[in-house]
Amino acid sequence: MAATTDTIAENSASENPLERLRDAFNRLGAQQKIAFMVGVAAIIAVLVGTLLWSQQPDWKVLFSNLGEKDGGAIITQLEQQNIPHRMSDNGSIMVPANRVHEVRLKLASQGLPRGGMVGFELMENQKFGISQFAEQVNYQRGLEGELARTIMSIGAIASARVHLAIPKPSVFIREEQKPTASVMLNLYGGRTLDAGQIAGITHLVSASVPQLASSSVTIIDQTGSMLSKLKSKLNDAGLDPAQMKYVRDLEESVVRRISDILQPMLGEDNFKVQIAADVDFSQSEQTAETFRPNNTPETSSVRSLQNNETASVNQTSGGVPGALTNQPPVPATAPLTTPPTGAAGQPARPGNPQGRVNAAGIDAPLNPLGQPISTTKTATTNFEIDKTIRYTKQAIGSIRRLSAAVVVNHRKEIDKNGKPVSKALPDTEIKQINDLVREAMGFSKERGDSLSVANSPFTVTEKLEVETPLWKDPEIVAYGKDLFKYLLIAGIVAFIYLKIIQPSLKTMFPPPVKDEPETAEEIADSLGHVRVAGEEGEEEDVVRIDHYAVKVQKARDIAQADSQAVANIIKDWMNANAA
Repeated sequence: MAATTDTIAENSASENPLERLRDAFNRLGAQQKIAFMVGVAAIIAVLVGTLLWSQQPDWKVLFSNLGEKDGGAIITQLEQQNIPHRMSDNGSIMVPANRVHEVRLKLASQGLPRGGMVGFELMENQKFGISQFAEQVNYQRGLEGELARTIMSIGAIASARVHLAIPKPSVFIREEQKPTASVMLNLYGGRTLDAGQIAGITHLVSASVPQLASSSVTIIDQTGSMLSKLKSKLNDAGLDPAQMKYVRDLEESVVRRISDILQPMLGEDNFKVQIAADVDFSQSEQTAETFRPNNTPETSSVRSLQNNETASVNQTSGGVPGALTNQPPVPATAPLTTPPTGAAGQPARPGNPQGRVNAAGIDAPLNPLGQPISTTKTATTNFEIDKTIRYTKQAIGSIRRLSAAVVVNHRKEIDKNGKPVSKALPDTEIKQINDLVREAMGFSKERGDSLSVANSPFTVTEKLEVETPLWKDPEIVAYGKDLFKYLLIAGIVAFIYLKIIQPSLKTMFPPPVKDEPETAEEIADSLGHVRVAGEEGEEEDVVRIDHYAVKVQKARDIAQADSQAVANIIKDWMNANAA
């Protein structure tokens, strides 16, 4: 009756899962209980950490190389907007990768980062009653900050500072001073500025300040090197990048024309062309004034003509002064045979009445005594002189000389044995190629151009395809790192389970054992008996000595006989282990 009661109690306890788990846990010793709980906690911690690590977002740099003022303002705004962020070892502010652009736009709307400088926002909050000097200083500070921000937008420039020296305007021209500017650039590591970028910064600053000349802008870098003189040094040395690019483009265009005409005839990889162009970039201006010899008067052009003619008549009486000269003259008498005379004994001419003179515009009567007459006639003729003025300016970038070199591969043919062989091109084809290249390049003998065409077999080089090993492939390396992490986590979990959890589970949940064997075979098996066939076909019982099975069977028998005593013994054992 007691055994039946115990069996009913055990069945009722096995039906309650909590009671069953408690009984199973009570089967463990004190050290086993501690190890089991630590193992379970370790597995749970590893699994939860793996889950959180896999869900952790990627962090990207929001801003780097910030000043203390800008960094503090940005951190304050991120905390106010509850945006997760953290600081890297190099001082960069990092946010989740999926929110980088969003956060940058939000901060830009608030004017962050300011770059450690102020711009024209300094003029927004002007105090009432501010002096003109303070207002001018704030305007200059704002202009310097805006110029620095604009210059910093260039990719190679990390930071920039602009200093403007703007003098006060003066009403006296002699005392007037022009403004100057100085620019300090901090370039990123390994980055440089070419002459075009330096010239662009110079013109940007000079165009932003009234009356500021480009020559008055000084630019230096963080090492103190003078960058504003770079362009002039290149020009003085004849290393203008624009000129070098023009020569390179000119050579490439000639090579392209020669290649286009030789490719259909020889094939793509059967010739090589090189061009060297000597370009004259010198500038010269010439003015010539030429005078031609005088032509004959009949064909020459009259520039000016001047005729001068003068005549004078002496009206005073001549003679020796004295008494006779003061007497009135006696009327003159002449014989009838004496012919009439004109002036100074000259016979009268038609149109000139006797006793009058008409010369050089003078019309006057003649004295009967024959007064002297003086006449002068001058003629001046000026002819035009031939003159030619010629103004000549030589074009920049004229080709001084072209040198071309062409190498043609041997022709590949199949011999009688079916093997490929290479043969040189005949002279007729070489001459044809030479003529085609001359026409394509614009060969000029007067200019001194040269052309060389050579026929030679090409050396075939085997192209070794270098494959990147798997252990150097970035994608494989990243995948391997992730796989190693997961395998490491799985190994830790498996080690804890196999070494700690699994032995405890075997102790807590032993395999079920039948208490009452029903058949003889089962009883024999429980006692270590084995049925073995004899010599005559009869089965015999052979006892298999199994001390462990015998002891277990004895313990079962004792438990069935007095279950309460066995329970007390187990409780004593547990209390002793706990102590």
